[in-house]
Amino acid sequence: MGIMKTLARVRENFIWANVKQDVHRYVTNCSTCQQTKYDHRRPPGLVCPLPISTRPWEDLSQDFIVGLPVFHGYSVILVVVDRFSKGIHLGLLPQHHTTSSMARTFMEISGKLHGMPRSLVSDRDLLFVNRFWQELFKLNGMKLCMSSAYHPQIDGQTEAMNRVIEQYLRAFVHQKPATWGRFLIWAEWSYNTSIHSAMGMTPFEVTFGIKPPSIQQYLVGALNVEAVDDWLIQRDTIFTSLVKKLNKAQQRMKKLTDRHQRDVNFNEGD
Repeated sequence: MGIMKTLARVRENFIWANVKQDVHRYVTNCSTCQQTKYDHRRPPGLVCPLPISTRPWEDLSQDFIVGLPVFHGYSVILVVVDRFSKGIHLGLLPQHHTTSSMARTFMEISGKLHGMPRSLVSDRDLLFVNRFWQELFKLNGMKLCMSSAYHPQIDGQTEAMNRVIEQYLRAFVHQKPATWGRFLIWAEWSYNTSIHSAMGMTPFEVTFGIKPPSIQQYLVGALNVEAVDDWLIQRDTIFTSLVKKLNKAQQRMKKLTDRHQRDVNFNEGD
């Protein structure tokens, strides 16, 4: 029942020197209590970052965004993140996708541009532990790094990127959720050409060695074609708003990384 309640019950019938210290020691070392009671303290363990890559698009991480409204037969986003440049590639998948279709999408959005990576970080999704997926990348000389059964946040970078993309979609397709697929190309381009707070440069610049080409701001009414005029106005509005939202989400994630964690050390046998 805890230290104070146990101490009160003991004192109803017994008293000896250092009774409080003995009860405290007994309760804190009780194996049954440690295994069954809920821990109200902050979660143990601080963030332990993965090794930093040395070249762009050699060490990647990937994850899914699921449960989206159907857009032209697609309802899942495959998110691939480069751990060095922090660049992203986004691909569309149907709800009932297979390992082979996922592998094909991976090659279409990342492999054809950067080749096969050296390592790939992911959780233990059924598709990632599939024998086809394992053998395919093993034969290409790639190391698959997966989380344990307790799902620690080894894939935190991609999880954070998922939140940024979801925030983007909520901001721009809230009134028409089924149109989310139209905005993925702008989300990817805008993120890859925005300065990353940790690097001080854009993922585009890290990958290609040059600054991304600037997109000229469009002046309303400069064209006589109404459809093009509307499309360019919408594009500029999206870019302006997206930059603000991405920066806000990025800074918030950076600030809250270790706030709700606690540093805990264990000795062998604990």
